[in-house]
Amino acid sequence: MKVKVALIQDGPVLFDKEASFQKLELLTEQYAKENCQLIVFPESFIPGYPRGFSFGAKVGSRTTEGRAQYQKYYDNSVELYGEDLDRLVELSKSLGVYLVVGVTERKESNGSLYCSMLYISPADGFLGVHRKIKPTGTERIIWGEANGESLVTYKTTIGKLGGLICWENYMPMARMSMYQKGVEIYIAPTADAREEWISSMQHIALEGRCFVLGCNQFVTRSMYPPEYESMIAEEPEVICRGGSVIVSPLGKIIAGPLYDKAGVVIASIDLDDIIQSKLDFDPSGHYNRNDIFQLKVVGQPEMKVEKEILERKKSGEKK
Repeated sequence: MKVKVALIQDGPVLFDKEASFQKLELLTEQYAKENCQLIVFPESFIPGYPRGFSFGAKVGSRTTEGRAQYQKYYDNSVELYGEDLDRLVELSKSLGVYLVVGVTERKESNGSLYCSMLYISPADGFLGVHRKIKPTGTERIIWGEANGESLVTYKTTIGKLGGLICWENYMPMARMSMYQKGVEIYIAPTADAREEWISSMQHIALEGRCFVLGCNQFVTRSMYPPEYESMIAEEPEVICRGGSVIVSPLGKIIAGPLYDKAGVVIASIDLDDIIQSKLDFDPSGHYNRNDIFQLKVVGQPEMKVEKEILERKKSGEKK
């Protein structure tokens, strides 16, 4: 089965939720018209990855100005189970495309923010959310940590979807939690534009025997609102140069990497390539040594199956 996928390499209208939603909708409409079945947006596309922000936090002290900045970032972050989510679900349904969207998510139940990846199906709507289980470095000031229930995977009509955000992909056991579920399309939104990141994407594809979609941002200083100019004064004009890439289960680059401009990386991937790649290596099958190694993932849910697949199975059983 072939699936046409698109990775959006762009920046949002930084720290403006409504304008960023409008940009996301226009981009989705554009590439849905090109018959893309899965469209992926980078890490924290809405309302933007807060590169350069300190939120006035130092060891032992915080500032009033930093708290106000956090409030603005919070106010422009995405709510689930409300109007924000409904908007994405309707977009996916109306255009007939799967969406995977990186957002900063706000949870009013506890006042915290999370770096999240939303999975949206054109048939089933909101499939679920992966929240970062370990924010990196000073990200920990603003984003909370999720637990095992966030290591989600989905069996859909375009394949088995799953993945991790940015440097979570350097956590071997987190990766293995995806491989054990048989993920076929491994999605890795990021803000890491180093050339070394491409090697990581190739390694994960080879290790997991899956397609890897590494989706990054393209952000420049001029995209920042004027009020934040002093915060990024020492940054280069191109703050994040991208590097979005699509890699085969044998570690070969199919499309990309795209650097130094906004754009899209598109490829038609053939899921049969996954089976063929497992002739000589299968990390959760014949190349695994369960008699020696056992990974217990606390709280990880079972793979969620789309209704259409369940209905097909029931129909087949009746026949």
